[in-house]
Amino acid sequence: MSEAALRDIGEDKSLLVLDDDEPFRRRLARAMERRGFEVEAAESVAEGLAIVRRKPPFYAVVDLRLEDGNGLDVVEALREARPESRIVVLTGYGAIATAVAAVKIGATDYLSKPADADDVEAALLANGDQKPPPPENPMSADRVRWEHIQRVFELCDRNVSETARRLNMHRRTLQRILAKRSPR
Repeated sequence: MSEAALRDIGEDKSLLVLDDDEPFRRRLARAMERRGFEVEAAESVAEGLAIVRRKPPFYAVVDLRLEDGNGLDVVEALREARPESRIVVLTGYGAIATAVAAVKIGATDYLSKPADADDVEAALLANGDQKPPPPENPMSADRVRWEHIQRVFELCDRNVSETARRLNMHRRTLQRILAKRSPR
């Protein structure tokens, strides 16, 4: 981590990482700690709101859909508690309507999952109207599709029939996709 990057973070390095996907949350928290942030991780709206009430962080990365509710509730509470905070909303369900809602209530940026730590850091540290540069090595369309299918499969408790129904896909087609390795 360069000194210039540490200066960009500022005096208050507090960061809330709120996501119910435990492996992703742990990985992102570790990556952001290596970048100089002081991370506090949470997995639910209730935990996120408790952290905001106790000591509102300057930075936040908030998943939109959580087991116990909507991450936008935490964004709203953080914006009220600390108006100058920098908030990035993450979701596996990117849609224009939710992006607009997130920005209207105070999110600094909106990223679709899977986003990596570089994307999150760039969004958190972007100045004003400056947009972060496009990713150097973006995922292929096949990889994005595969990630989406995996996410829906997990949300359906790994039930192939239910996942196929929700994705409007034949069950056997889904089974073939799931049996293959992830595309690069």
